[in-house]
Amino acid sequence: VNRIKECIDHIKAMLSTIDEGRISVSPYDTAWIGLIRDLEGRDIPQFPSTIEWIAQHQLHDGSWGDEHFFSAYDRLVNTLACVVALRSWNVHGDKSGKGIQYMKENLYKLENESAEHMTCGFEVIFPALLQKARNLGIEDIPYDAPIVKEIHNARDKKLEKIPMELLHEVQTSLLFSLEGLENLEWEKLLKLQAKDGSFLTSPSSTAFAFMQTKDENCFRFIKNTVEKCNGGAPHTFPVDVFARLWAVDRLERLGVSRFFESEISDCLSYIHRFWTEKGVFSGRESEFCDIDDTSMGFRLLRLHGYDVDPEVFRNFKKGTKFSCWDRQMIESPSPIYSLYRASQIRFPGEEILDEAKVFAYKFLQDMLASNEEVLRDKWVISKHLPDEPTSGRYGAGNEVWIGKTLYRMQEISNDLYLELARLDFNRCQEQHQLEWHCMQEWYANFGVEQFGIRKKDLLIAYFLAAATIFEPARTKERILWAKSQIVCRMITSFLNNESTSPEQKSMFFTQFNYNIKLLHKAKSVKSIIGHDVVHTLISTLSQLFEGIFNKYTNHQLKDVWRVWSMKAEKGETTDYSADEAGLLVTTSNICAGHIAFNEDILFHNEYINLSKLTNKICHQLRQIQNRMEIGTSKSSINNMELEQDMQALVKLVLEESAIDRSIKQTFLYVAKTFYYSAYNTSEMIDAHVFKVLFEPIV
Repeated sequence: VNRIKECIDHIKAMLSTIDEGRISVSPYDTAWIGLIRDLEGRDIPQFPSTIEWIAQHQLHDGSWGDEHFFSAYDRLVNTLACVVALRSWNVHGDKSGKGIQYMKENLYKLENESAEHMTCGFEVIFPALLQKARNLGIEDIPYDAPIVKEIHNARDKKLEKIPMELLHEVQTSLLFSLEGLENLEWEKLLKLQAKDGSFLTSPSSTAFAFMQTKDENCFRFIKNTVEKCNGGAPHTFPVDVFARLWAVDRLERLGVSRFFESEISDCLSYIHRFWTEKGVFSGRESEFCDIDDTSMGFRLLRLHGYDVDPEVFRNFKKGTKFSCWDRQMIESPSPIYSLYRASQIRFPGEEILDEAKVFAYKFLQDMLASNEEVLRDKWVISKHLPDEPTSGRYGAGNEVWIGKTLYRMQEISNDLYLELARLDFNRCQEQHQLEWHCMQEWYANFGVEQFGIRKKDLLIAYFLAAATIFEPARTKERILWAKSQIVCRMITSFLNNESTSPEQKSMFFTQFNYNIKLLHKAKSVKSIIGHDVVHTLISTLSQLFEGIFNKYTNHQLKDVWRVWSMKAEKGETTDYSADEAGLLVTTSNICAGHIAFNEDILFHNEYINLSKLTNKICHQLRQIQNRMEIGTSKSSINNMELEQDMQALVKLVLEESAIDRSIKQTFLYVAKTFYYSAYNTSEMIDAHVFKVLFEPIV
């Protein structure tokens, strides 16, 4: 427990001080800034700290780059840039010599590198660096090697896709790599400069622009970057939007977001400030936006109640295809996976999200179906990437991101998140196992089995409750959810039994309604016809709430069950389980204290509409589960209607209204458990039950 608190405190401190975002320094970009000559005309660098940073961060083999992960693209582009910077000022000759030797011995490794792991703009910026090295008289680099010619060809191919006249008129990805281009019209390009003075948040591109133009805004951006990054420069800056979005997503997917509600609220409020009709980019106030950041931003903002327009995704659609940005040459799975996740949070009638889902689903399926041993991505290197679309695994501090160089993000990929998640999961699991032991005792003591309820049914009911409401302190809600669902099915089993006569049903309802009034008086429980069903229900609820909840809460719970029994008695439905979902929702909301002293909420039009829609959805899902008709023409029609109803439910839950979101969220939680049960095989559910309830994380 103490370690959990320590982790929480450290993460809170990190989230509250994100500022511009924490990102590792790029030797390549640091070297470009190191090339800027003193503004007063002296033959020294304007930013000497960059040269010192380069001198202090050479690796043992003579290269520069990520020390713990090897990529030939990363090592060679970093090393060549650092060699050029050191030779330009004739300093640290021993280090530049080792760098040149590394280039000579390792350039051939580019031949075997995956195109998907090519660093951003490599085919544009590497030839330009080679030319700089040649101009400096640096020998021993194989300038005419076959792989170098291939890179030049790739450069020409890329530049053909973005005509130079277009480059000077609109925001394109080439603004990120201006240092690799020639014959630029700076008067036009400066009109595309960002508010912070950068060109597409790139320190190296902006440094090159400053050397060509002496623009004061460029200089202001470079100076600010170096000062905030301890003498060096990352490949992109700031990363304030990127850091906040992915930090929130990581915490939510790891199940620990409840510890950081205020910090997450601050992060999303910050993101919303910079949300535009074009979307967002990794850094604030960028005219250029990409589908990855925009998808993540859209999804998180909508999930947290912000009004965001899905038409923003038309900016990334051309024909039937969506791209991370216009004219991208190699599409990557991670941005398209972000798009797919965003498309899942759609409201009725949002065609662009339907189109996005269809495209993203097919794209990801095709990628997963490929025979490659590793699912390669253009933006991130993680050993868990092949599992990302199916299990959402988290690579923690081992994750390496791909920009102009490899880089790491402390707010996104760190071992502290993972440690907290593991500790918290194991603590929750320990609590859940104790509760499951009590559930088994209840099952045996109250003769549940005689109503056709298997112990496995009880386990799945408890699993669904525990996987949804997993926090240790919410024991009563979990137990009530699981037991209520089982008791509801017991009653349904009795009423639907062919041997149960109309007279017996009538006597049951009479006895049920009589005993439900005595919920707080366990000793008064009586049972006539309906035998153990009434006794089990009343005794269980009485045992659960006696001495825990006040009389008012007990009164609310009695009313919920009374309303449910009255509907069944009046024959308002031929399926006694049709209102099971509404019963679970309202029971859970009462148990959680959401309805306390505010009973009018249960009669609010919106609450009634939510109940009706949730019952309809869950009834359809139960029919699909029972009849196993998924894939038939009839069920396809039902599935289309069901999808529309789910979209309508999501809209009602997420949009601001008179009813508190915590109350509405329960409707979605319950509907998702029915959806899960309907569309997962028994084998898959068994595997999930084992992992969640019985397999500790080490």
